Amino acid sequence: MALLGRIIVIIFAVMLASLAVGIAIAMGLLGPEWHGFSGDVGERFVFWGTAFVGASLTGAIGLLPLVILIVIAEAFKIRSLLVHAAAGAVLLLLGFYGSGQSRSYEESIDRPPPISRDAEIAAAAGVVFGLVYWVIAGRWRERA
Repeated sequence: MALLGRIIVIIFAVMLASLAVGIAIAMGLLGPEWHGFSGDVGERFVFWGTAFVGASLTGAIGLLPLVILIVIAEAFKIRSLLVHAAAGAVLLLLGFYGSGQSRSYEESIDRPPPISRDAEIAAAAGVVFGLVYWVIAGRWRERA
């Protein structure tokens, strides 16, 4: 019975962490224009639409590596905040660079910085994923 409860907690934590990642991605993408938002319904729709797309793409791209990382964390009883945050950042950065959406540093004409703003948003969203997952599932302990 404890295993079933733990699985439910993990699934709930992954869903909430994905939602938090979507919100973090939407804030990262729409943040510079935040001062111009007037509270219009269309602007809210764009924000929550971006959050939904970010959450769904995060879950779709990183599902198998996420399952592998969760199994490793549960098998070795890893409960560290820093490990969860770093694993989330690495997972989303690998997903970002593996998806082919990033531009190569050598291919660009105007020489952007080696770490683009999109990669920074992906890393920050990964840290958010790791922190939210840790708050819900990482701190939850079995009562023995």
